[in-house]
Amino acid sequence: MKLSKANKSSLDIAKSRLFDKLSNDIESQEVLQAMEIVPRELFVFKSDVHQAYRDIPLNIGYGQTISQPYIVALMTAAMKLGQSDVVLEIGTGSGYQSAILSKILNEGKVISVERISELAALARCVLDQLNCDNVEIYPATCELGRPSNGPFDAIIVTAACPNLPQTLVDQLKVGGRLVVPIGCLKRQELTLVIRTMHGMQLYSLGSCRFVPLIGQEGFSESL
Repeated sequence: MKLSKANKSSLDIAKSRLFDKLSNDIESQEVLQAMEIVPRELFVFKSDVHQAYRDIPLNIGYGQTISQPYIVALMTAAMKLGQSDVVLEIGTGSGYQSAILSKILNEGKVISVERISELAALARCVLDQLNCDNVEIYPATCELGRPSNGPFDAIIVTAACPNLPQTLVDQLKVGGRLVVPIGCLKRQELTLVIRTMHGMQLYSLGSCRFVPLIGQEGFSESL
């Protein structure tokens, strides 16, 4: 995507303002650095490029959205990733979150699952442009997650679940972290789950609103 000098300058200013704001709320320099080098404008419609660095979610088609940058940063930081971790992502969407994870996991990889094949194909194209070779995208099946690739060091869910998805907790290593929005369709609680030898520890990261998870441990597609 080629931008005019004026448009590029405008984006650069908006990006600088966004990261000034994020740096006040997010402590992880690793997450902020990864987000700075991944061009969010590549993951949105051309008509929305001018909004790429506003701290808001944007429509990406098929009833889906690219998450607000602050939420992406918050969820990523909460997982406290190591460079060699293997991370499961539920909901590839545009591929933006996958790209952020890719840049952090220098020696690890991202296993991402997407139910909308058109989005998965578009995400793969952009991820290839950015040399995100450590991201693998799989079609969603009736079974939530990818137990055949687990257990995972961390799992991130980019769609709302009505309840804590035990199927995903079971795919975590002991000490593994799950970040998931839990609640009703209109409002969820962003939740960090840490699997321990004796069960789970749960922490609230604040309120949020995501599109619904469809299928096992999610919502009905008819909603």
